[in-house]
Amino acid sequence: MASDASSVRYLPAGTRAVKIVVLGALGVGKTTYIGTISEIVPLCTDEPMTEAGELVDRMSDDTKSTTTVAMDFGRRTLDGGIVVYLFGAPGQPRFADMIRSLLDGALGGLVLVDTRDLGASFESMCLLEEAGVPYVVAINTFANAPFYDEEVLRDSLTLPPDRPLVHLDARDVESAKTGLITLIEDILRPLRSHA
Repeated sequence: MASDASSVRYLPAGTRAVKIVVLGALGVGKTTYIGTISEIVPLCTDEPMTEAGELVDRMSDDTKSTTTVAMDFGRRTLDGGIVVYLFGAPGQPRFADMIRSLLDGALGGLVLVDTRDLGASFESMCLLEEAGVPYVVAINTFANAPFYDEEVLRDSLTLPPDRPLVHLDARDVESAKTGLITLIEDILRPLRSHA
């Protein structure tokens, strides 16, 4: 663990603070996810979508009326005293430079995916791989979304075998925690093996 002191710092009583970035395409449920899982009132930077924005932002959902313009922020304390600080990235490709900045110091990423548009998640996964940040892909539940077997999803997303894949509902706290717990376990696995 000492070699990862820049990424994991100790708080009083051995509590560890972890920075996690939640990524995904526009409208995939990142703000909902952070709002559901955060134990504090989350900071959200949602603003109304405009007609001008339609020229640069592909709207995946006609009912979506707001979009994250900077980031969302929340916090969750897990068993074992791990305090997770969640940073929700905007979903528009034009914010890629800002997302790269958000990834600085992040221990991991959670990529939310909507099966109605699997290709929209490639940019988020590429940004994480480019930054060398481990990540988990989380298929978010949508009423009209098709269900695919894990093998089909992995093939469609060209997801490496070492990257975990989970299903969750961003609106349900217990379901939402599965993505976060899977990511923390994935991050800690190599650290524990070197301890």
